[in-house]
Amino acid sequence: MNIYVGNMSYGITEDVLRDIFSKFGEVTSVSIIKDKYSGQSKGFGFVEMPKQSEAEEAIKALNESEVKGRNIKVNQARPKEDRPKRRARY
Repeated sequence: MNIYVGNMSYGITEDVLRDIFSKFGEVTSVSIIKDKYSGQSKGFGFVEMPKQSEAEEAIKALNESEVKGRNIKVNQARPKEDRPKRRARY
């Protein structure tokens, strides 16, 4: 299952995120989304866990939990086509 993790501290690394989710089961991949120009974290990322039950347990336990001073948001990631369209900024 692909899991969205938002409202993260900019100092969280992929290794830290992997450690947090590994307590609930196997983690196959972790990616933190970064600004393409500065390389700075955008404050959200994705964690992939192969077992549905472990992923659901991690979501329940970690959603709204405090990590490095911020309450993270954790839920099942939606496919791109299911997300609302963003309006153009002018």
